[in-house]
Amino acid sequence: MRVRLLPSAREFDARPDEPVLAAALRGHFNLPHSCRSGHCSSCRARIVAGQVWYPGARPPGLTAEEEAAGLALLCQARAASDLVIEAREIRRVTDVEIKTLPCRIETRERLAPDVLRLQLRLPAVEQFHFLPGQYLDVLLDGGRRRSFSIASPPHDAAQLELHVRRVPGGDFTGELFAHDAPGALLRIEGPIGQFVYVDAPGPVVFVAGGTGFAPVKSMLRHALERGTPRDIHFYWGARTPVDLYEEALLYAWAARHPRFHYTGVLSEAPPDSAGHESGWVHEAVLAHHPDLSTFEVYAAGPPAMVEAIRARFPAQGLAPRRLHFDSFDYAPR
Repeated sequence: MRVRLLPSAREFDARPDEPVLAAALRGHFNLPHSCRSGHCSSCRARIVAGQVWYPGARPPGLTAEEEAAGLALLCQARAASDLVIEAREIRRVTDVEIKTLPCRIETRERLAPDVLRLQLRLPAVEQFHFLPGQYLDVLLDGGRRRSFSIASPPHDAAQLELHVRRVPGGDFTGELFAHDAPGALLRIEGPIGQFVYVDAPGPVVFVAGGTGFAPVKSMLRHALERGTPRDIHFYWGARTPVDLYEEALLYAWAARHPRFHYTGVLSEAPPDSAGHESGWVHEAVLAHHPDLSTFEVYAAGPPAMVEAIRARFPAQGLAPRRLHFDSFDYAPR
């Protein structure tokens, strides 16, 4: 099937059994997206001509009224015919070349009971350029792929750092946790994504839920190690203290950088969780910053957290154009 984008009039091919978004990314067209599971609505676009279909029910991020009005979620929609789609292309990251490369797992470290740090070494002859906040796909057999944010910053790209959470029933992550992996070979594709940090004037809030810390870590290292003059406030939400798996690093950053402020927020805070706030991480941000009109916000984590931020933060003055987010969800088996 042939897909034409408006207003750019650029075109790409899509197979009838693959999501339109996947086809666009395969063709190096960077369309808005986040969770890739049909929840966050970031990839919503208007079908101007042609028909799409969904492999199951209508995605939860698309209402019946929106579907009747010609809107579709490209991360789930498949092309039933040639298509003309009205969608906004993200051009600021298109100058970064997407590559498919082999790599080797250099080190494997347990950060938490259900989180591994992988350090990937690329071939010495290859250059892998990316922007802080982008992700890569690990390519598996049978056309499967798993997406992981890059936790290292672009200026420290000799090895690529990934934070891998064990997914219940997940075959790929289960193998990584069950077997010692250093030396294993993988194939990756990337960099991908438009969740990218751009240094700008004014204060900035970063919000992470769970392993949403990975892309935020890349952004924070980029900003702090490059000497940004911005006031940076980082809020990390998790269930228990062990889930805030790199707090020692964050406290060290706060000691070295007077403009960096860290707050850990626990939704299931035990009695001895001194030094952490309790509740939901987005509520902590709102309590600390009743006026967000001068802030920029970068948020990465579970869909429920991102949706709460999108719904609540504009009411306290955050301009929608200054909210950048990456909604994490597990890939289907």
